[in-house]
Amino acid sequence: MRLPDEPETQAQINIVPMIDVIFSILAFFIISSLFLSKSEGLPVNLPQASTAKVQTEAKKLTISIDEKGNVMLDEEVMELEALEKAVRDRIESESISVVVLKADKTVDHGEVVEVMDRVRRIEGAKLAIAAEKP
Repeated sequence: MRLPDEPETQAQINIVPMIDVIFSILAFFIISSLFLSKSEGLPVNLPQASTAKVQTEAKKLTISIDEKGNVMLDEEVMELEALEKAVRDRIESESISVVVLKADKTVDHGEVVEVMDRVRRIEGAKLAIAAEKP
C-alpha cells in the first residue's frame, strides 16, 4: 500500500542502452561484411586508369597474367593454347557473362593482346580489363 504523503513515481523506459546495442550490432555486421568479398585471381600490379569503373556483374571469370607472363584462369596456371577451350567450357557450364583480364603492368603488350584475342573469339563473352584508380 502507498502512504498518502509519498510522491507518485512515473514508470520510465530508458532506450539509450538499447540504442547502444543496436549500433554495436550494426557496426559488427558492416565490418564483417567487408571480409565476405571474394577476390578471384592472383594479385598483380595493375596499371592505373582515371576512367576505371567497378563491374557489378554477379558471375565473372578472372584471367590473370603475372609479371613473369604466366596465364592463370582464376588461380589455375594454364597454357595459352588451352585457355580458349577452358573459358568456353566455364562460360557454358556456369553461365558467366563477364571475363575480367588482370594483367601486370610490366607484361608485354603482345601477350595481353593475344589473351584478349582468344577471349573475344568466344561467343557471348564480355571482356573487361582490370585497372586501379589513381
